[in-house]
Amino acid sequence: MITKKYSQDGKKCRVTFKLPVETNSETARLFGEFNKWVGQNMTKQKKGGFSLSITLLAGNKYRFRYLLDDNRWANDTQADGYIPNPYDSEDSILDI
Repeated sequence: MITKKYSQDGKKCRVTFKLPVETNSETARLFGEFNKWVGQNMTKQKKGGFSLSITLLAGNKYRFRYLLDDNRWANDTQADGYIPNPYDSEDSILDI
């Protein structure tokens, strides 16, 4: 699940990425254009699942993916869209 909260001036957006318990993973990292594809560790929640919040500039579209247990790529089922990547799969799109 992705939630977006825009600043009062609309120039920035606080985005929270959440992965459900059903991912059945011990670790999750978020990779995307917004972090130059350098993974950020997501925080494991007490009831399971993972979460990470970041602030991004509005007016942009960003590609991103999750890496689960350091061996399984996943897209977000609630992404704003999907686009093919050069690795014969797709990246999730975040439209801010």
